Amino acid sequence: MTSPKQTLKFAGLLTLAMTLLVSGCATEAWVMPYEREYLADPIMLLSRDPFSDGYIAHIYETREGAQGGTVGGGGGCGCN
Repeated sequence: MTSPKQTLKFAGLLTLAMTLLVSGCATEAWVMPYEREYLADPIMLLSRDPFSDGYIAHIYETREGAQGGTVGGGGGCGCN
């Protein structure tokens, strides 16, 4: 059986851990406009051959009968 003192200590430590966890999520981790050039670098692409990816996407769209369902429109500014 645990004593009330141990329970209170555990509750305090749990509260402290939860506070630290939640406060870590509240930090401002925004990408500044001048840092976006690094995210648009070709080294950040998932594939090595964008020309081949375009060709494969074209073939997929032709076979499926739908166009544009695989990628999002617009640039990095949020407009479409």
